[in-house]
Amino acid sequence: MLKTFIITVITLLILMSCATSPLGRKQLIMMPASNMEAMGIQAFQNLKQKTPREASSSANNRYVSCIANAILQVSPKQWEIVVFRDDSANAFALPGGKIGVHTGLLKIAKNQHQLAAVIGHEIAHVLARHSNERASQHFLLQTGLVLAQALSNPRSKKAKMWMGVLGVGAQLGILLPYSRIHESEADEMGLYLMAKAGFDPRESVKLWQNMGRANGKQGPEFLSTHPSHNTRISRLRRAMGRAMAFYRQATAKGKKPNCRL
Repeated sequence: MLKTFIITVITLLILMSCATSPLGRKQLIMMPASNMEAMGIQAFQNLKQKTPREASSSANNRYVSCIANAILQVSPKQWEIVVFRDDSANAFALPGGKIGVHTGLLKIAKNQHQLAAVIGHEIAHVLARHSNERASQHFLLQTGLVLAQALSNPRSKKAKMWMGVLGVGAQLGILLPYSRIHESEADEMGLYLMAKAGFDPRESVKLWQNMGRANGKQGPEFLSTHPSHNTRISRLRRAMGRAMAFYRQATAKGKKPNCRL
């Protein structure tokens, strides 16, 4: 009886949570968007309290905001953009409309186009709901562990906890690592986003070449959640024809960002 109920609930959850990414990939989305946004806002607030950041009037902040706002010009929501004083070549975007860029990235991304490739990539993670997808997968994984224990002892506390369903996975965070599929999808989506905003997508290849020189030799790709630099470059080049078409359309419409430090 319990086994049938559990299987029925899992089936319903999966059927109700099927979604499609902007590039047409099937996704499992189970978390309410409002919850993901609330967690993103809280995480960003915590970062601002713990990490030194540039003043909103600083040259670095104006430069990063210029690029991000050009990409986000069609966004229906207002995004908060912060430059953090951190030497790592990193950037991120969180549900709830939050973008963070580390000052170390400004040494790797040599111009506005290269920085646009990174910011577009991070925004793409949010638009494609990758955080929600990872959280949903983690939710099912944890549920599966509880399910196995419940089936082995239907009268156990684990079985009773399963009956609550909503209590499972309550401790999830949003900063779960993205998979290689997510990273590749964000690379392609980010390429199109930057091109539509008038940034030269060909500079994305140069960015990853810069990253490769800065980071040195990477370990085996199968040991990492991120694609290798060479894999990323190959995939970007395969998508470059479509990206260049977007770029030409954007420049023909007068979209020519001029963001400078």
